[in-house]
Amino acid sequence: MTADHSSLIPHPSSLRLPRGRTLRIGGPAVMGIINVTPDSFSDGGVHFDRAKAVDAALRMEVDGAAIVDIGGESTRPGAEPVSEEAEIERVVPVIEEIRRRSDVPISIDTMKSNVAEMALQAGADMINDVTALRADTAMRALAARSGVPVILMHMRGEPRTMQKHIQYDDVVSDVARELTMFRDQAVAAGIDGAQIFIDPGIGFGKTFEHNLELLARAQELASIAPLVIGASRKAFVGHLTGRAAGPDRMVGSLAAVAAAYRAGAAMVRVHDVRETVDFLKVLKAIAERER
Repeated sequence: MTADHSSLIPHPSSLRLPRGRTLRIGGPAVMGIINVTPDSFSDGGVHFDRAKAVDAALRMEVDGAAIVDIGGESTRPGAEPVSEEAEIERVVPVIEEIRRRSDVPISIDTMKSNVAEMALQAGADMINDVTALRADTAMRALAARSGVPVILMHMRGEPRTMQKHIQYDDVVSDVARELTMFRDQAVAAGIDGAQIFIDPGIGFGKTFEHNLELLARAQELASIAPLVIGASRKAFVGHLTGRAAGPDRMVGSLAAVAAAYRAGAAMVRVHDVRETVDFLKVLKAIAERER
């Protein structure tokens, strides 16, 4: 049985980053998505060109992103894996150029420890792993050794198979239990609990109804660790609105941002940074008047 470390893990208002920097979280902070891939579900190919990826990241910083998330492998349902070498070739030059031109915090979205290590050496500040550091046994050791923040996402199976693992007794309770286990395993491996985020994995091995239930009850997960919600432009938004994958789902995605805000999420992971930042400014101003 996994030990319960929850009473030992504070929920900080800021995170320690490499090079003596910090990242303020909560409110929630906005993480901008940069997929350096040809096949991601919403923006595949848009940022596959390195220069376009760098320019998009710098624009997100100007638009108010607290951090940008760089990924070189699609994790859409049914996605085929790419080689470690190809993933490194996609993300490392982008991270190096962003770091040369900006001090914006950078997250590396990968499930491979060698990719993460090369990204950290290039200037990344955080590891975002859709397998919660479980796919590559060396990932936990890297995270513990580097001391960077980590995002542990919930997913059963892998991107190619995750939609075959969608049986839950109660999706929120089951996801909470498994995320707690992943968090405790990370702490046992030497990762500072105060540097851990959890992500319920909206759209990853979940049905339409599961996604809505997780968003409606996300507050039940927030006691495990600071919460990241990544629902931007996902299929459930298209199911409800009839909009195709891409920018047309932006408005519907803001409703998920509102749910994340209500749940006390520390961070939202989005494609549309400027619109999300503006939306949260107004939402927060209204909420402050309600207190």
